[in-house]
Amino acid sequence: MNDQLLDEAEMFPFVEGKSVSFKAPTPLSHEAYVKYIEQELPPETPLGYGLHPNAEIDYRTKQCEELFNILVDLQPKGAGAGGSGTEDTKVKEYFDLVNNNLSLETLKVNLEDVASKLDESTRGPYQNAFMQECEKLNNLIDGILRSLGELDLAYKGELTMNEAMEMLEDSIRLDRVPEKWKKIAYPSERGLISWTENIKARIDQMGIWKDDPVKIPKVVFINRLINPSSFLTAIKQVFCRESNPQQELNKTVIITEVQKKMFWEQDLPELTKT
Repeated sequence: MNDQLLDEAEMFPFVEGKSVSFKAPTPLSHEAYVKYIEQELPPETPLGYGLHPNAEIDYRTKQCEELFNILVDLQPKGAGAGGSGTEDTKVKEYFDLVNNNLSLETLKVNLEDVASKLDESTRGPYQNAFMQECEKLNNLIDGILRSLGELDLAYKGELTMNEAMEMLEDSIRLDRVPEKWKKIAYPSERGLISWTENIKARIDQMGIWKDDPVKIPKVVFINRLINPSSFLTAIKQVFCRESNPQQELNKTVIITEVQKKMFWEQDLPELTKT
């Protein structure tokens, strides 16, 4: 508290030369203060907190997304809510996508078979990174199939429908990735259908490697890895081992060079060591 507060002190910081201001009022009665608060206070702005105006963009975007998500959640659910079974059709279509179109069960990587093709001399950082990736993908597929299997048993009357199953059902109807699956998956903003199809793309990448695990593919899609940092660390480990004199891992960095070639072009340049 200081005397300037009674002499129209500027309350917003760092607003010199900007078209925004909030001055403390002169001494007024209680009723006048209430009227000032209701009628004279400026609208909220990041400038009032010493922030850049763009700081509000992300907040407003999330606010809008949350509002529309609530509106979607308030829509009628279930076959008897005026949808004539439309929602149930969405669930059945997702079951068909997982079990027939994608056949997720058959996409799992046989880790024991891959491990049998490797020994101590051929299992290096790349192999370890890919083995971990396959294990995570297998766990994700198991989690999806387990949840869907329980929901299917509930539809058949062999299990009692519980809250977790209802949440899974609602997520499928709204094309959202269930929270239970997000915990064992990877960060993604995709809808459920696109997210599920993306799992197959990730498995396909591992399928190229698993047949000959000693050989590393020329092209690896970083965005198709659940733990890309593990693969990037493997790159540095291999470089440090092969360099002469050997480099220190904690002083090694990865430099990205944008190429004017697509991934299917075979004459890819070899990595240069510097």
